[in-house]
Amino acid sequence: MPKLRLLTWNINSVRLRLPLLAQVVRDLAPDVVCLQETKCPDELFPHEGVAALGFPYRAVRGMKGYNGTAILSRLPFAPRGGDPDWCGKGDCRHLGVDLDVPGGLELHDFYVPAGGDIADREANPKFAHKLDFIAEATAWNAARGPARRAVMVGDLNIAPLECDVWSHKQLLDVVSHTPVEVEALTGWQRAGAWHDAIRHFVPPPEKVYTWWSYRARDWQAADRGRRLDHVWVSQDLAGALRGHVIHKPARGWTQASDHVPVAIDLDL
Repeated sequence: MPKLRLLTWNINSVRLRLPLLAQVVRDLAPDVVCLQETKCPDELFPHEGVAALGFPYRAVRGMKGYNGTAILSRLPFAPRGGDPDWCGKGDCRHLGVDLDVPGGLELHDFYVPAGGDIADREANPKFAHKLDFIAEATAWNAARGPARRAVMVGDLNIAPLECDVWSHKQLLDVVSHTPVEVEALTGWQRAGAWHDAIRHFVPPPEKVYTWWSYRARDWQAADRGRRLDHVWVSQDLAGALRGHVIHKPARGWTQASDHVPVAIDLDL
């Protein structure tokens, strides 16, 4: 049975880190790559460099300096129309395509707002935006019903489980692990009946991280990570999951992103 390797990565500038994307492709050989925080308007996207990596099919939604999503594929796809403009901001945080594979596959690439530093909706508009974004996505999923033949990936900027952070106790009031964010994210997951593909392979209480702060003098020694990058699959695909990779070495590369690539293998 053919397999699909699907990878998600907050690349933190696609033009700056195109050589690192090439290294990821050499190391992991993905069939589909979903990027977040591309920080690149569509007209400046490095299509030629990405095509040279073996991805003839590309969808991009970007803006200058901030945010941005892109889907790069070896397989044909059709861009999805009609998906919402979250919070009416037009800020390029979501991209969807329908992959041309046996049985079809709906794929969504999300970049959820980080939420700033203060975990208070009234005092921090960025935190309010984060919660509003997730509320809209949850309502959208609930209206559509349980996901079918679908995968959702991205930098969701929330580490929901106690074992998704280096210290549950110390991060309870830190944006990305506060109870209100965790409740919001798990509500979104329930609304689409999504299955957590990474925790499928690494069940709690084992620690899993995909992000290490730039602020740490020695990120590896400190190992104060969080699992902010996620892969969710519809329940009908849970049995087709065959493997996963969290490419931790990428965090140590020169000019690394603070996130590392995360991949899953799925039977088609």
